[in-house]
Amino acid sequence: MAQQISYQIDDRLYLSITDRCTLECAFCPKTQGVMEVKGYDLRFDHRPDSQEIIAAIYDPRRYRELVFCGYGEPTLRLNVLLEVARDIKARGGRVRVNTDGLANLVHKDDTLPALAECVDALSVSLNAQNQEVYERHCRPNLPGSYTAMLQFLRAAGEAIDEVTATAIDGLEGVDIPACEALVRELGVRFRRRVLDRVG
Repeated sequence: MAQQISYQIDDRLYLSITDRCTLECAFCPKTQGVMEVKGYDLRFDHRPDSQEIIAAIYDPRRYRELVFCGYGEPTLRLNVLLEVARDIKARGGRVRVNTDGLANLVHKDDTLPALAECVDALSVSLNAQNQEVYERHCRPNLPGSYTAMLQFLRAAGEAIDEVTATAIDGLEGVDIPACEALVRELGVRFRRRVLDRVG
């Protein structure tokens, strides 16, 4: 079976461009050995190059938006993400990136100017109202991840028109009202997600 690079849910097309991640979230289906979303098998046999991803899109205008997502952190392949996003925009599509907000920490540089050129919306996984709860559930591989994610969120709100932070209702110790209050202070939108509801 061919690797599933793109997969459609409702009127959005999702793009799975990497299986690597900066977090090892205890609640992630991948961490639990499940590689399926809405009936799509997202197992990797290779990391697709830009042209493979573009070929898996066909016409971006057919979709409400194209979302870099999947069971990996798309900004770990930043150059590929940017190349594909530019192509989508050039062909009249709308781009959203679902991210853990650690791109600047990983790349040791400000990635937002480049993202702002070709990304319409960011959805950032906040997941907790403080570092202790974040580290318990998200299990970051890099020190300083929680602070770096908050800094990214604040800066992203100034660089990109539509920035939303999310947190999952149902995780032990996650205080959804506190998460929402924190996000409002950072100047971006908030969306409550529900545990075990993917896609």
